[in-house]
Amino acid sequence: MRLLAAMSGGVDSAVAAALAVEAGHDVTGVHLALSPDRQVLRSGARGCCSVEDAHDARRVADELGIPFYVWDLAERFTEDVVDDFVAEYAAGRTPNPCLRCNEKIKFAAVLDRALALGFDAVVTGHHARLADGALRRSVDAAKDQSYVLAVLTADQLAGAVFPLGSMTKETVRALAAERGLAVATKADSHDICFIPDGDTRGFLARRLGAQPGPVVDAATGATVGEHSGAYGFTVGQRRGLGVAVGDSRPRYVLGIEPVSRTVTIGPAELAGVGEVRTAPPTWTGPVPELPLTARVQLRAHGTAVPCEVTAGDGGGLRLVLGTEQRGVAPGQSAVLYAPDAERGDLVLGQGTVLGTA
Repeated sequence: MRLLAAMSGGVDSAVAAALAVEAGHDVTGVHLALSPDRQVLRSGARGCCSVEDAHDARRVADELGIPFYVWDLAERFTEDVVDDFVAEYAAGRTPNPCLRCNEKIKFAAVLDRALALGFDAVVTGHHARLADGALRRSVDAAKDQSYVLAVLTADQLAGAVFPLGSMTKETVRALAAERGLAVATKADSHDICFIPDGDTRGFLARRLGAQPGPVVDAATGATVGEHSGAYGFTVGQRRGLGVAVGDSRPRYVLGIEPVSRTVTIGPAELAGVGEVRTAPPTWTGPVPELPLTARVQLRAHGTAVPCEVTAGDGGGLRLVLGTEQRGVAPGQSAVLYAPDAERGDLVLGQGTVLGTA
């Protein structure tokens, strides 16, 4: 096969490219330039896609003896990922930019261009498995990225190759070291790549400005404080609320109303939800017949719980959860997995959370 290897400059994508070369494929490496100011996109282990990362990717390509290019997708990334991130927070929702990048950049812009150039597929360092065209979790539960890949369609998955899904991160680093790759010990990137200092609230404040509003306690109905921007909060948040409530019980963010800029908080017994409504779903394989039983994961690092899935309003889904969950925020992805133990790592699809009850 003729494969385009998306090379971030990290160890995962380097090993994925190396394994593709060793499997006998015709491989070309490409690094994505995703920001017009790439000098500031990395701070230690935070962030990615900096000039440093481009140099690391090129060095690995040279070590593998494959052609290497840099594709400038900064404008597309800004529009589809960064601007979307800011707009979602401004609307009182909590987006997942990694999921949006996979959907709009790596498996839309990059895959579409790769296929147009005559490549058969794009190989990446994602920790997930493809078995008979079906998306499954990685064997390394701590590194599994199936949650942020569940937004891909069956056609997009048909153009993807994930060589690392059957191995742990320790194995990946060992393979890099065995091959003498310079990035074998390079630290993993963390957090949001376009916020390398990790200060999401500060980033949003610079984009959206001060937007003060009240903090209301649902248990009493009283206004217990004021915030400088509702975008600095997310449903389920406990720390950093900046308020003190007389009964000293922990408070969680229960809801965000962007028009009145009201942030509602409440005690733990009010934080759980038993039902989730989603937007029209994306299915990673054949469209299943509803209703169905599944397991749903509601956060990138959450635990999947049983649910009953039925058709919802406007083509969306209604998920009745087997156990109440906290921290389910509009804007997040509800990713559905097969319900049984034997196939529990199989991804069925996902829908963006619109609301809860």
